[in-house]
Amino acid sequence: MSDEISWSEWLDFNNEQIALVPQSAGVYMMHAAMKILFIGSSDNIQESIIKSLKTPCTSEAKRFRYFVTDFHLEIGQKLLKEYQEKHDGKLPKCME
Repeated sequence: MSDEISWSEWLDFNNEQIALVPQSAGVYMMHAAMKILFIGSSDNIQESIIKSLKTPCTSEAKRFRYFVTDFHLEIGQKLLKEYQEKHDGKLPKCME
């Protein structure tokens, strides 16, 4: 399913870039140092990313990307499952 996702470009994790994110349902990923820190789904992607700025672990993120979809819960779970399959059952750093 992740092959069917039209992700945004990787964007810098700052207020300027976050302001461009739609206030729509979707999924998002955050990363730093070439590692995925968090995979999330939300009814409002922009709001969730703004909240991440205040969370100690996810505030370490350098970049993020997102995908707008009404099926964010299902796709978010599928992305987490795929991540775990590739990483010996481990969750992303900020989700452990």
